[in-house]
Amino acid sequence: MSSLFAAASADVPFPILSALVVTPFLGAMLMLVLPNDRPEYFKQVAFLVSGAVAGMTAWVMVEFDKHTADEFQFVDSAEWIAGLGISWTLGLDGISLWLVVLTAALFPLAILAIEAEHTPKAYYAWLLVLEAGVMGVFLALDLFAFFVFFEIVLVPMYFLIGQWGHGARAYAATKFFVYTMFGSAFMLVGILATAFLTAAETGNAVSFDLVYLAEEQALATTTARWIFLSFAVAFAVKVPLFPVHTWLPDAHVEAPTAGSVILAGVLLKMGGYGFLRFSIPMFPLASADFAPLVFALSVVAIIYTSLVALAQADMKKLIAYSSVAHMGFVTIGAFTMTEQGVQGSIFQMLSHGVVSGALFLCVGVVYDRIHSREIADYGGLVHRMPRYALFFMLFMLASVGLPGTSGFVGEFLVLMAAF
Repeated sequence: MSSLFAAASADVPFPILSALVVTPFLGAMLMLVLPNDRPEYFKQVAFLVSGAVAGMTAWVMVEFDKHTADEFQFVDSAEWIAGLGISWTLGLDGISLWLVVLTAALFPLAILAIEAEHTPKAYYAWLLVLEAGVMGVFLALDLFAFFVFFEIVLVPMYFLIGQWGHGARAYAATKFFVYTMFGSAFMLVGILATAFLTAAETGNAVSFDLVYLAEEQALATTTARWIFLSFAVAFAVKVPLFPVHTWLPDAHVEAPTAGSVILAGVLLKMGGYGFLRFSIPMFPLASADFAPLVFALSVVAIIYTSLVALAQADMKKLIAYSSVAHMGFVTIGAFTMTEQGVQGSIFQMLSHGVVSGALFLCVGVVYDRIHSREIADYGGLVHRMPRYALFFMLFMLASVGLPGTSGFVGEFLVLMAAF
């Protein structure tokens, strides 16, 4: 995790990373002032805003120095709440780069592919707020700013599930919100404890800067273990790790198609990213102490949820339970704390983001036509939609990890590192 100990700011004409966060938020504000009698504008504006974010991300990807991927680049820092040591600090390295690219790519596709069933203005506005929050999570280098973005993400996803979902959408939205807020409460305590206890041990001013806290390693062993657990609860819920995974199938099944795509493609990655970016670098000894527990829970998640997936008759539930199993490989790879394992973990997150997002889009295409998610009702699609069936099969094979597909690469690297 050497990326935490150096920062190299690229020469950019403006704060590009701040623009990635602020642009979708401004787009959401613009959405609110558009005239209600022109509903066709809402989707167009949302797509243009998310497309602009994707364009800026493409520029960042091209300009990113691959030779110094272990250093933070395009760093944008300014004081936020100076008296408490809180700053607006954003940075990008090899761990976060591709997650930002994945986010920028999935949102325009989700907006373009799926129509809002009702009240499109609010629907697209919430999607843009969600994109702003996710970008902030993957770019923030200040623990307090990270927590703010981590919580911002909850609000739009809650309303997307609760207002535009299906069936028991209110139950699913509330369960998602309660589970994640429960974990976040522990993380907030951990963030405050880390900053203030580090200040007390070093005699320096209070700081929430990730690089500074990771370099100092000022906490006693027992203290570090307790604080590690406080972070781990929040990230385990988000991954989700067994046994705090039960919110995911309900959220996936009841969410609108765009919500399912973003939830599986991006939001689940926040937990794995949190372990890689915060937990392991700030508490390396505690991470090593708890690695056997994480391995055990991950293996249970992989085997148990795979067996549950086999029993599903609902296509969305099948993909949701398989997502829990795939994310189990992410946590195993991260906690091997080896180069091969971390690379496999990141690759698995990217692969799962693309493949699961594509599978939920495929299900959404059929659901919009026959209003059923039952696998038994999907028979004969190859005769009516042959090209669709070809792509669906390709993504399904990638999901099961067929050699030659992206799903194989990440899992293979993780298993090799674990062995």
